[in-house]
Amino acid sequence: MKLTTALSALALLVAAPTAFAADVPEGTVLSENQTYTFWLLDAIKSMDPQINTDVEGSDVLRNLFEGLYNEDAKGALVPAVALNHDLSEDGLTYTFHLRPEAVWSDGKPVTAGDFVYAWGRLADPETASEYAWYMELMQVKNAAKVTAGEVPPSELGVKAIDDHTLEVTIETPLPYFPQMLVHASTFPARQDVIEKFGSDWTKPENMVTNGAYTLTEHILGERVEMDKSDTYWDADKTVMTHLTGLTVNDLNQALTRYLAGELDRVNIPAGQYPRLKKEYPDEATSLPYSCSYIYMMNLSDKGPEALKDVRVRKALSYAMNRDVVVNNILQGGQHPAYSWTHWATAGFEMPEIDYASWTQEERNEKAKELLAEAGYGPDNPLDLTLNYNTSDDHKKIAIAAQQFYRPLGINLMLNNMEWKVHTDKMQSQDFDLARYAWCGDYNEASTYLDLFTSYSGHNSGKFYSEEYDALMKESKTAEDPQHLYTQAEQILAEEMPAVPVYHYAKVDMISSDIKGLPTENVMQTWYGKDLYRVAE
Repeated sequence: MKLTTALSALALLVAAPTAFAADVPEGTVLSENQTYTFWLLDAIKSMDPQINTDVEGSDVLRNLFEGLYNEDAKGALVPAVALNHDLSEDGLTYTFHLRPEAVWSDGKPVTAGDFVYAWGRLADPETASEYAWYMELMQVKNAAKVTAGEVPPSELGVKAIDDHTLEVTIETPLPYFPQMLVHASTFPARQDVIEKFGSDWTKPENMVTNGAYTLTEHILGERVEMDKSDTYWDADKTVMTHLTGLTVNDLNQALTRYLAGELDRVNIPAGQYPRLKKEYPDEATSLPYSCSYIYMMNLSDKGPEALKDVRVRKALSYAMNRDVVVNNILQGGQHPAYSWTHWATAGFEMPEIDYASWTQEERNEKAKELLAEAGYGPDNPLDLTLNYNTSDDHKKIAIAAQQFYRPLGINLMLNNMEWKVHTDKMQSQDFDLARYAWCGDYNEASTYLDLFTSYSGHNSGKFYSEEYDALMKESKTAEDPQHLYTQAEQILAEEMPAVPVYHYAKVDMISSDIKGLPTENVMQTWYGKDLYRVAE
């Protein structure tokens, strides 16, 4: 088997070793206080990399654990546990060479076997991970059979050649495969620790990690505390000594705490960016962020009969006044969404979606026509309930949606709940419409479009299209899948399993003395080890 070297395979992706950890410019005067306190909206559901599904949970896990590769401030891959890899000539076998100095927080070496165990655990049906499908998306050999329970995890296409050599076999060439390895679900795990403590292994006193930080305290729904790890392979270049994540459900209260100096970074509440940018020009920021905000519709047998009618689904989407949401409510640089895939996704070619070019008045008229054809209107109103997780921003948008729909004869009742209850209801199809957002796992359109396949673990609305599934399966073997992604988006626009609302921007207040956060990476992937605080 002929191999290409990592230098040729990753020449355009992996930055030089000097990009590791905090890249502090020469002459910078550092503050004596090297701590970073960031905001969390909700409680983190799980500290287990193979169980976590939350964006905020991933932010924490990236600091506690480290996978094969990380991303730099521009989104390029940089070596992490893997120094490099070889790729077979047929593009199906990756051989990763692990750095020998990588160790766990208890001093034991990080081995290829730790990745074999973690990946098998992720795919194992007994783990019941909502991210088990990620192994299938990565095209790891036998992943579909393992997740279906047809073969044991030992049959997964990943094996340890020796302690520092990991071999992964995939079923079809996937050019963006290395990018997928940044995701938290692919992080290594210690079999001995998990088997000893069971579900309690994520408690601070039991947790063993291999990242730049260790977990010292986790009070659910209140705070996460992390100390710099002395055993981390690049600890000498890690400047930040302590990270704190504070959970504050009320975003306005979180902003108050930021202004009082209790937080170093916080999302800006809806509508306040223009004012804050004038008052704090060096702290208020708005950057493209690969996340999309939708109202998922329940098309399962448990869902409302009305939503099984595509005319009703289209009417709900047409009547959503995205310009009001973006320009009047949010005001932070977000974009109106007529597609599911975020507009800034690398290589994505937006399809021509007819209603995107209509005026809102034209959309409303068409929505009325479609509802009337389906038998609904002011004289025969349609009652629906919208679930959303606790957030003042979500509430404002939900109230606006009520107002958009009311003239059409749609009575939208609002049902607010805390994050875990909200996600549990979605997973059990206990909703009519549900506020939902997806942040890309990697910078390629399939990270969005795979979600609406029938085999996706996150297709909570149970949308099914044989044609859509076929397109997405074909995209895995296509030399250039972009035209297939465009066709898939067109199907979503025609079938409307969800109401696209807006594409995110990262709209934050960031303390002016905090440096090292990414500004040119649409994924907004950050690592505490890259940060530092300057003297003021």
